[in-house]
Amino acid sequence: MGVYLVDVGAGEWFGEDTGEGGLGAIAKGLDAELARRGLPPYASVPERDFGAAFEEKLSPSMQGFDALCRAQLTPAGRELIGGWSVLVPISLDEEIRLPIGSAYTDETVIVGAPQVLALAERLAAALELPVEIPEMTGNLALTFWFLEGEAEEFAAARPGRWSEDLDTAFYVALYLRAAQHALRQGCPLTYS
Repeated sequence: MGVYLVDVGAGEWFGEDTGEGGLGAIAKGLDAELARRGLPPYASVPERDFGAAFEEKLSPSMQGFDALCRAQLTPAGRELIGGWSVLVPISLDEEIRLPIGSAYTDETVIVGAPQVLALAERLAAALELPVEIPEMTGNLALTFWFLEGEAEEFAAARPGRWSEDLDTAFYVALYLRAAQHALRQGCPLTYS
């Protein structure tokens, strides 16, 4: 059990599930809002590549990450990096709010991966996050790296600001890698 951040393929995104919290309803709502803004629809969602899938569990404490965001980001930046429910690989000047609830929220908040990436890169620089932290994630690869001891071993060999709070480093790496994955694979990510 718990909250997972996962990528979504075309079958799920464009599926018939248009009921409360369904991704089909979110896809249609996003396209309607993009059209209202004079932007093209988000139509090029690939099928989910299970060999390069993104799935990470949000289990460590977020206290340190919240403190880092408060120190490094504006209130709007904090909301952008941590307040979304769907991340899409297109640039959005502002978040899109849809009146579609999910298991975790009363509405769906959609943000663009380029904007989240810029904020995550700022946090990674402030934390001096090593580039060696796993880049390609698979089924819980980043989660296991941080929670199963590899991060502690690496921190002993490469101590620094990032290693002072591995839970904070986990969330910085999580949002950084999620935005990179969305842009690289051209797919949305959401919480499940």
